[in-house]
Amino acid sequence: MATIELAEDAARRFLRYVQIDTQSDEDSEEYPSTAKQLDLLRLLVDELRAIGLEDAVIDEHGYVTATLPSTVDREVPAIAFFAHVDTAREASGAGVKPQRIRYDGGEIVLGDSAR
Repeated sequence: MATIELAEDAARRFLRYVQIDTQSDEDSEEYPSTAKQLDLLRLLVDELRAIGLEDAVIDEHGYVTATLPSTVDREVPAIAFFAHVDTAREASGAGVKPQRIRYDGGEIVLGDSAR
């Protein structure tokens, strides 16, 4: 897969991930703190398995782990990837509508504010 295709695939995935409501619950004694956080965790595990990482799992604390086998015939260090999947309780994770905009310089206006 060409570099541009990989970048586009990563961008599409990211935009899909950020639309999943993962708001946390500070009063919860469960891990993860809300059941809806499992939606993103399960999606990540499914996608890791789909690309061949057969040992992808969610542990009892809500961490996803997987192993990418080495492609060389010598001892090499392992590479780890860690992600935090919850949205802070102060901000709703529902109804997110991400935008992908080409930035050509200048002011960045957030939300519906107009100057």
